[in-house]
Amino acid sequence: MKLVQVARGRGHHVFAAYKEHPPTFGTPVSLDITDEVSVHKTISQIEPDVIVNSAALTDVDKCEVNPQLARDLNSTSVEYLAGSAKESSCFLVQVSTDFVFDGTTGNYSEHDRPNPINQYGLTKLAGEEAAQNCGEGRWSVARASVVYGWGRPERPNAATYIIDSLSKGRKVFIVKDQYSSPTLNTNLALMVMEISERHLPGIIHTAGATRRSRYDFALGLADRWKPPLERKLILPTEAGNIQWTAKRPLDSSLQVSRAASRLANRPLEIDEAYRQFIAEEPARA
Repeated sequence: MKLVQVARGRGHHVFAAYKEHPPTFGTPVSLDITDEVSVHKTISQIEPDVIVNSAALTDVDKCEVNPQLARDLNSTSVEYLAGSAKESSCFLVQVSTDFVFDGTTGNYSEHDRPNPINQYGLTKLAGEEAAQNCGEGRWSVARASVVYGWGRPERPNAATYIIDSLSKGRKVFIVKDQYSSPTLNTNLALMVMEISERHLPGIIHTAGATRRSRYDFALGLADRWKPPLERKLILPTEAGNIQWTAKRPLDSSLQVSRAASRLANRPLEIDEAYRQFIAEEPARA
């Protein structure tokens, strides 16, 4: 949704594909991306200049339990999109994830070798590889990390979950030994939009510019909220105490120097991202 808003704001005609829930912005296009015939038919009819694929099964544990569904949504569908993009001579931007890395070192660059440790990461990496079938110079992979921001209220994220819980006086347990590069969705949308407009090829890390533990991210957000939220409600725990089905990388933080040097819309440092997130809070009914 955020990407469509940004694209429309920049004067682009946007076709917003959906399967079950028609989008609020853009020209709605009913499409099942796991249906190869439908994908080819739709792309050939629209003849877009750029395809941006942000669709994915992002529930990490669900991917582990149902790997076939994960493959269908995260990799096979990209094969269909890439094939259609190649036939229509359009540019493909595949939005991907820091979970393609195993999390043993952190601060991963675009040159580091991926080594996923769960089905989500494995299928997203396969999606990256499928995107490259568009041909040299015709694809881009934009990797993000723990995307947060305002969107659909029924889909909470790392930031909105914290705000909602603390505002209601509820305690939350947040892991202190898992690190990432938290990415504001507006910042991500602007970076992906610029990549799309400029047809910048290759892999590029479009994540936030600051490495943070999940716990420190939550504390920082609580402290900067107006008025500040009660940080004592944020209780630290360790990843080993969480009953996850799938393994999680402990440090999947991304190096964003390429994006910082190539893009006008640079990755945001965490303090600026906090400020923008708070400023974008929707008006309450």
